[in-house]
Amino acid sequence: MTIAAERPVTTQDPSLYRATVRTPVAPMHGEPRIASPMISQQLAGHSVDVIDEEGDWLCVRGEDDYEGWMHVGFLTRAPEASTRQSRGPTQVSLGCVTRTGDGTRRSLPLRALLSVDESLETGEIVEARRLAERFPLEANSIPHTAQEFFSSTSYLWGGVTPWGADCSGLVQSVFALHGLVLPRDAWMQAECGTDAGRDLGELLPADLVFFSDRDDQRVTHVGIALGQRRMVHLALGRGGYSIEHLDDRNDRYVERLRQRFLLARRVL
Repeated sequence: MTIAAERPVTTQDPSLYRATVRTPVAPMHGEPRIASPMISQQLAGHSVDVIDEEGDWLCVRGEDDYEGWMHVGFLTRAPEASTRQSRGPTQVSLGCVTRTGDGTRRSLPLRALLSVDESLETGEIVEARRLAERFPLEANSIPHTAQEFFSSTSYLWGGVTPWGADCSGLVQSVFALHGLVLPRDAWMQAECGTDAGRDLGELLPADLVFFSDRDDQRVTHVGIALGQRRMVHLALGRGGYSIEHLDDRNDRYVERLRQRFLLARRVL
């Protein structure tokens, strides 16, 4: 099960300026020091609002309103609107290798944005304006996306990509592809949508299933229902990606999941 940890809470402090992630993946930390835990990640081409500065560390707010500290080396200050150059359609990585104008090759994870001088070498990209065609906001499509892109993903606390992710990172990334922005952490996601009941047999595909291994019952884990008492998730106890048959009485891990089941939410 995921170990619960306190993460920054959105403060809504005013933005000092905007910055853009320049590397394929950039870590967000809980404190302005490299030894502090990674609490999330930002991806190439995505923008953040800088709300505080401490030396070479910037406190930023992501597009999902989640806050954390990033080193300035991962970011480029965004130009003012009046000085921005026009560019072609925004291209979204679905897992690819690209080449920039100066010949540099780089790998980009799922949901990273290609730069204006970047072209596809291998893998797949899609225009941002066509994401809804490739990833419709339909209940049956969302579990398919989780299985298509995260089936070989290892568990990584704070991760949000198929290169390594945690339970809520999987949920947030998959739903984001389908056009639904969910909060970053499992306990935040448990406050979204409507009650889907407590009968695991009645859950529909794309319902969110929440668990806790804490005495105070604070949510510590989330998965995506597949229907027919099945669930896809990224779990520390499985080392990463796993599909669970929640009616399996011979699997001790599944038995612990049933004991820790708290609630389900329907967000579609």
